[in-house]
Amino acid sequence: MNLVGAALVVAAVLAGCADVPLEGAPSPGTTPSHKPKPTAKPTAKPTPKPTPTPKPSSTPTSKLPAAAPVLRSFPGRLPTGKPPLFVVVSFDGAGDLALWARWRAVAKQVNARMTFFLSGPYLYPGDHRTDYKPPYHQPGASDIGWGDAATVLGRTKVLREAIAEGHEIGTHANGHFCGKTGIGRWTTAQWTAELSAFDRMVRTGPTLAAGKTVEPPFDPSTVKGMRTPCLEGNRPAYRQAMVQRGMLYDASAPGYISWPKKQNGLWDFPLESVTLAGTSKKTLTMDYNLWFAQTQARKAPLAQAPALKAQVLATYQQALAKSRASGNPPLFLGNHFNRWNNSVYSDALTDFVKQTCTQPDVRCVSNMELASWLAKYGVPSGQNRPS
Repeated sequence: MNLVGAALVVAAVLAGCADVPLEGAPSPGTTPSHKPKPTAKPTAKPTPKPTPTPKPSSTPTSKLPAAAPVLRSFPGRLPTGKPPLFVVVSFDGAGDLALWARWRAVAKQVNARMTFFLSGPYLYPGDHRTDYKPPYHQPGASDIGWGDAATVLGRTKVLREAIAEGHEIGTHANGHFCGKTGIGRWTTAQWTAELSAFDRMVRTGPTLAAGKTVEPPFDPSTVKGMRTPCLEGNRPAYRQAMVQRGMLYDASAPGYISWPKKQNGLWDFPLESVTLAGTSKKTLTMDYNLWFAQTQARKAPLAQAPALKAQVLATYQQALAKSRASGNPPLFLGNHFNRWNNSVYSDALTDFVKQTCTQPDVRCVSNMELASWLAKYGVPSGQNRPS
């Protein structure tokens, strides 16, 4: 890794990334909107005592689906003699129900599988937010808000359906704390508590939202990967917590288009350094970073959307060509559930997936499908240098 290239990658990371606040989420200082309103007139009948909310059980009542299904296998080599060219599309946050429907439909069209890094508060109702006690913050703090009853239950349903279709659920942790007061100073013990809080939100959030027992959408102990908020955090510290849980990969660090290696006991699946098409700017294969490289993360006039989308699509195509010229190392593309900049980044990724995933040498896979292939075949010899 040359020093200039490393500096450019660091600069790209410092540009940051951001999750979309939960749609319909109550802010920490407001009363959740799903609480029932009192009736206008009292009734003559005695008011029955409210039914207490069932206490969620930490033990599932039936076998829950695994968060990281691997339902397909791929050859070690193609007829060309090269390994498959794996394209790995992943999303941070994974909350917006309309975008869930969009991306599942796109994946179905081209037989792709994707990874969705879920934020814990997306499955937890805001009126129970103080159950969460993040390091260095007040109980109930969250920079992405909390859920409400309807959206928590909607997400519970869609998560079950996505897993049944072969998609993978990873963790994006919980409160999404970035910057100087964020996750960068957390210890291994604090990360262990954060991941345990994620488990509790997945297991108990749907029941708390419904006011009756609802099965969790998946078994959180089977989550195998994480992307940290804003790609931050002390990597040895949080990776130690991940290894202790039996997790297999980290998708947080910046890197290059090259075959993955293991770092701190985990596969390092990076967001990769690429050149923004038509420029000399270096950025990462993450939608927010592309937005920052194009317009400093400011919304451009609608008339500019077609040209900006074409530039992002060309950037992805350049990266794919670079992989093909370098022995087919995987291409990792990160996105959020967003409509930023007139939906430039979601639209460009949609077009790229539809154009690319049916090409003969390409396999569009989840992170866990790639990890399974690497466990079976290993890193192709002599192919782990940055391209």
